Amino acid sequence: MKDADTALILPFMGPFYDRFAKPLAFVGLRLVVGWLLVVEGWPKIQDPFGMAGFTEALGLYPGRFWSAVLAVLQFGGGLLILVGFLTRPAALANGVMLAVTYWFHLTHPYGDLALTQEGISAAQVAGQTLFTADGIRNLAADGGAVFLHQVQFKAEGLSAIWTVATLFLAAFGAGPLSVDRTLLKREF
Repeated sequence: MKDADTALILPFMGPFYDRFAKPLAFVGLRLVVGWLLVVEGWPKIQDPFGMAGFTEALGLYPGRFWSAVLAVLQFGGGLLILVGFLTRPAALANGVMLAVTYWFHLTHPYGDLALTQEGISAAQVAGQTLFTADGIRNLAADGGAVFLHQVQFKAEGLSAIWTVATLFLAAFGAGPLSVDRTLLKREF
């Protein structure tokens, strides 16, 4: 089998990739994913049973239990990923949770019921801060259908990105600049 440096088009870049780019990429990905999970998890920690109705709608009973699990998983798992401690199990658990989120967005798209005349009117009134002038005109012209499609696309796309990023960390670990490797000298 060829050594990784000989497979490169520019083999002299191998040491740079191995000593700088790869470790920095792991740190960057881990910090962004961990921080965003903490930020998204903070409201759930403040109201750990707030997602009970949602979790029961997914068929997860009792909803209060699964809502609290979701809160701890997202916030606590985000902290673990952020510092690079027990990264693989925290990332795997969050990856499974985010895969369910992705599935939910695919199977439960925002429907036309989300577009009410009151909502469109409110968006147009507050539109100066929410939309461009063309965006406000488009809301009126199509009843918000294009906007709703964009929201759905972003929900699906972001769920897919989050899922892949957490599963990447679950598969490859926290990287060399982490608590797992620095203090423990090994990974989970």
